[in-house]
Amino acid sequence: MMHLEQLPNQRTNERMVLFIRRHWIAPFQIFGIFIILLLLPVAIGYLFYDNFVIWMQQDVFGPLISLIVIMYFLCVWLFSFIEFTDYYLDTWIVTTERIINIEQKGLFNRTASELQLEAVQDVTSDVEGVFRTIFDYGDVIIQTAGELKHFHFKEIPHPEDIKERIIHIVDQDREQKELQGIRTTPKPRLVKTKTPE
Repeated sequence: MMHLEQLPNQRTNERMVLFIRRHWIAPFQIFGIFIILLLLPVAIGYLFYDNFVIWMQQDVFGPLISLIVIMYFLCVWLFSFIEFTDYYLDTWIVTTERIINIEQKGLFNRTASELQLEAVQDVTSDVEGVFRTIFDYGDVIIQTAGELKHFHFKEIPHPEDIKERIIHIVDQDREQKELQGIRTTPKPRLVKTKTPE
């Protein structure tokens, strides 16, 4: 787990309030696709078993089919590894002063964005579908006044609770800055949570 000492540009008196990863159920979609892709050549081999045995005994087609099957399984494994890496390395951190969005995009591309709490305008939670409602996970979207128009926390657990906590943290930050005489943007609006009907 990441510790506050590892945060970029840590400020004095800044402390981590929330460390969020995607919900544990999210990789099951990846796992389901992985299983289907693994079983596909097995099913094809079973359907064409007689022809497959004849082809594998030939000098040219046997090694060629073996090579194609091996390459297929390597591609499936690579696809699954990239998707799982993307799932595991996506993190969102809320501190007493800012929100940090770290998103992995593929194996060699990572984007880290930072948002000051005073730039938060709206916070929305979105839970769509029966599956997400049952397992209580969804998205939280933070509208900003900065260059980046929104921060999107994808497939996180308890999105409604996290939305409320973020709004509370932003309100505390604004009150503290008002006491210090620092000008801030208006309070974030509570936006109704989307839930399936």
